[in-house]
Amino acid sequence: MTIEMLQGIMLPFLGTGLGAAGVFFLKGSMNRRLERALTGFAAGVMAAAGVWSLLIPAMEQSEGMGIWSFVPAIAGFWIGIVFLLALDRAIPYLRRDRSISQSPKNNFSQNTMLVLAVALHNLPEGMAVGVVFAGLLTGSAELTLAGALTLSFGIAIQNIPEGAIISLPLRAEGVSKPKAFLYGLLSGVVEPLGAFLTILAAQYVVPVLPYLLSFSAGAMIYVVVEELIPEMSSGEHNNVGTVMFAAGFSLMMALDVALG
Repeated sequence: MTIEMLQGIMLPFLGTGLGAAGVFFLKGSMNRRLERALTGFAAGVMAAAGVWSLLIPAMEQSEGMGIWSFVPAIAGFWIGIVFLLALDRAIPYLRRDRSISQSPKNNFSQNTMLVLAVALHNLPEGMAVGVVFAGLLTGSAELTLAGALTLSFGIAIQNIPEGAIISLPLRAEGVSKPKAFLYGLLSGVVEPLGAFLTILAAQYVVPVLPYLLSFSAGAMIYVVVEELIPEMSSGEHNNVGTVMFAAGFSLMMALDVALG
């Protein structure tokens, strides 16, 4: 594994850590305009990555199926959607709901549950990074290092406000800054763990790589539509989120095509 790959795997976790570190220099919640800008940009990057870095390579790897080459992509995509939908329905209390985390009346137990919720939702994102890098390590011609790194970058941007919405409410409830930071950091630890485990299982991953790539795309698109787009569009400064979504989408598309 190269240094670039290791950096790509750790990028999402570093994004969570950066957001959680806000507890050391922010007195209140993250500025809403900045949060919408980051959320919109991450949503754009992840939406484009779902298409160019995951779904298109999944179909290209299934070209041997002829006109049915779209089947693994669609099947995996829907499995990813249904997986997160089922997760949200099975444990609705643990959903990554920002309105819960921003309430000053939350108790410690609720925020502990929120940490677990974010961690559970982060696992498919970590697997998405791991699947792409596993494909690179096994020599998949349809996957590129530039696309993989950009995917990791987009997830890292998304994780910045996520880390903040864990640590800042805990601090407001009287938890010490180091402990609040640690809780925010722990919510993102499953991402590099999921990525490394996926890479270690690369020899088993490759035969079903089209399905796993599209599964990751489905999980990411679910997060974009269910959580990021509503977050970037609600309330004031909604145009900021929309513009940043377009910027993130354009950047990811350009990088994947130009460097791919």
